[in-house]
Amino acid sequence: MTTWSNWAGNVTASPDAIEHPASTDEVVALVLAHPRVKAVGAGHSFTPIAAPEGVQLRLDRMNRVLHADTVSGLVRVQAGISLHDLNRRLDALGLALPNLGDVDPQSVAGATSTGTHGTGARLFGIARAVAALQLVTADGQVLEIDAGHDLFDAARVGLGALGIVTEVTLQCVPAFLLHAREEPMPLSAVVADLDALVDGNDHFEFYFFPHTDKALTKRNNRVADGTEPAPLSRWRHALDDEFLSNTVYEQVQRLSTRRPALIPRINTLSGSLLGAREYTDASHEVFISPRRVRFRESEFALPRAAAAEAIAEMQRWYARTDQYVSFPVEVRFTAADDIWMSTGHERDNVYIAVHQYHRTDPTAYFAAMQDIFTAHEGRPHWGKMHTLGAEHFRKVYPRFDDFVAVRDRLDPERKFTNAYLRQVLGG
Repeated sequence: MTTWSNWAGNVTASPDAIEHPASTDEVVALVLAHPRVKAVGAGHSFTPIAAPEGVQLRLDRMNRVLHADTVSGLVRVQAGISLHDLNRRLDALGLALPNLGDVDPQSVAGATSTGTHGTGARLFGIARAVAALQLVTADGQVLEIDAGHDLFDAARVGLGALGIVTEVTLQCVPAFLLHAREEPMPLSAVVADLDALVDGNDHFEFYFFPHTDKALTKRNNRVADGTEPAPLSRWRHALDDEFLSNTVYEQVQRLSTRRPALIPRINTLSGSLLGAREYTDASHEVFISPRRVRFRESEFALPRAAAAEAIAEMQRWYARTDQYVSFPVEVRFTAADDIWMSTGHERDNVYIAVHQYHRTDPTAYFAAMQDIFTAHEGRPHWGKMHTLGAEHFRKVYPRFDDFVAVRDRLDPERKFTNAYLRQVLGG
């Protein structure tokens, strides 16, 4: 029996069978042939959202760009193409996605269906770039859903609950360069000047180190047309992004696991290792960072106005707990959108993501953070760890019951369900 595991290693499953369809027609045939089917992309979610309870469809063969209009910027792709491959194919066409997160192994369908996002006070998650999608429903219908379709706002972040997304049309923009400015700052200074930092940059984010006042800031801004790229030198990339941020950091995390009492001092050192740097490069080269140290993650979207108080509450918890947290906290921002199950639905957000090394049990830490975040109307990222159920989501998503009604209509027998969907959407 084959066992499937997600990237983080915290979710495993033993599907009845594994299929690798290469087309929508093959997906339809498999959906009709089996009572329980679940599609998976890269397995980069930390939740069991893609864990199969029957036949698993791996969409790795559905990885083609089907059509690209460089004038309108509309690009049609198969749902299994990775963001990593798509970014490079778009760049060759003179196009780009308007916003990205900080890693790119996810499939397009996986990233959009779980509400994956980047940062930018006037920008949105990746699903906002979806102009149309193709959905295979439980009875084998192939629905073409665009902005004029009554399912559009439900299907763009569909959680894998409505059917299997097989093709996606993305509204891209002309390729652009970003100027990156990265520098350490005291966390207290970042919080004191937070609105100016967020509103004064196209993309702003920061990391802060628990048990310290140290933060690392990232400001990414578009440059004027005609600006020449000035990418990081190979040696600086190798030193900062590969050696320090991955090779050395893996050893740091192993030491933290063995000697947790050292973590405050280790975090102080970690927050000081990376110095200030500036460079200008293609947008996807600036957005994306290599992440090879395995971890577990929980991330919540809160109303942007709650950022300072939530961080203060986290700092108070770090100060009084006997637990030491070795991984930095990531903080990002996005604008409100109109997608029913998007964490950004009708609300400007701050996203606060907490992490633990994969060899450390995150349960108590994540539970404490979840209590802080839900007190501020937090909405967890659908692909990141939490323990909340339908009762909470009904309170924080105005269109929750409308989404469930669409699911009831499209999948009344729950062909696409699993334990996670029963948890978050109800039976």
